[in-house]
Amino acid sequence: MHRIALLDDHQHAAARFADWSQLPEPAEVVAFTDSVTGDDLVHRLRGFDVVVAMRERTAFPQEVLEQLTDLRLLVTTGMANAAIDLDAARDRGITVCGTGFYGPPTAELTWALILAVARNVPVEDASLRAGGWQRTVGRDLHGATLGLLGLGNLGAQVARVGLAFGMDVVAWSANLTDERAAEVGVRRVDLDDLLQMSDVVSIHLKLSDRTRGLLGARELGMLKPTAILVNTSRGPVVDEAALVDTLRARRIHGAGLDVYDTEPLPADHPLRELRTAVLTPHLGYVTERTYEVFWPEVVEDVAAWMRGEPVRLLTS
Repeated sequence: MHRIALLDDHQHAAARFADWSQLPEPAEVVAFTDSVTGDDLVHRLRGFDVVVAMRERTAFPQEVLEQLTDLRLLVTTGMANAAIDLDAARDRGITVCGTGFYGPPTAELTWALILAVARNVPVEDASLRAGGWQRTVGRDLHGATLGLLGLGNLGAQVARVGLAFGMDVVAWSANLTDERAAEVGVRRVDLDDLLQMSDVVSIHLKLSDRTRGLLGARELGMLKPTAILVNTSRGPVVDEAALVDTLRARRIHGAGLDVYDTEPLPADHPLRELRTAVLTPHLGYVTERTYEVFWPEVVEDVAAWMRGEPVRLLTS
């Protein structure tokens, strides 16, 4: 009998969205609703020949894969996962498969965070529940400048909403062209100019050696004192320690964060104590429609592998 481990199923979603009766061979399916790393992860996964990873929540570097001697199939939600060492998996004969992805939810959460920070929603909600009334003065978006770091599919979706709000939208990425910016209806500017002129800065870049630490103390220091920084991309694009210092010193209006250097965010992390930060636990993709893609295709991947005909292979 196959043993299948489902990792990081924090919402107990697998039982709702996946139909394991479709598998052509007997299997024991075990869902884990917490996150572990290192030796704890290796100990947990010993004896499982199939592991399902939820996005990049759990890392599978070479040193972990080498210890998972029973592992034969690793499935990740989405068709890219920077947390999996694909070369090491191939060398060990581990098949790696992915799933489709439903994109709009991350752009929607971006706007939830922008609006929550701009209108001080968490502060006002807490005050009202404690018996208070109006405490803050919100920031206007109409006529303000929205700066986008990255203008791919997600960045373009966020841009269109900004334009609908009546914002002036500018964008930057290392490879962005004037033609691509015009196609979306925005203007391309240099990175420093974007940081200095924007009232809202929203990050939509893939994490790479080139983007890791892109916004450090110098770059954060360029932001307006009234600026809002939103990151629904990857935590390490921003120097987290520098961001904490910036928020503590109230050098910007606030930040909306869905991603962090370490996930889940440690219980004692200083960001949890900062009232100028609106925090969500990497919810960008966590919606019903996304899971209606992820989980059925996870089952398809496992079933196809059992039949000796794996699909949606990740090779590089």
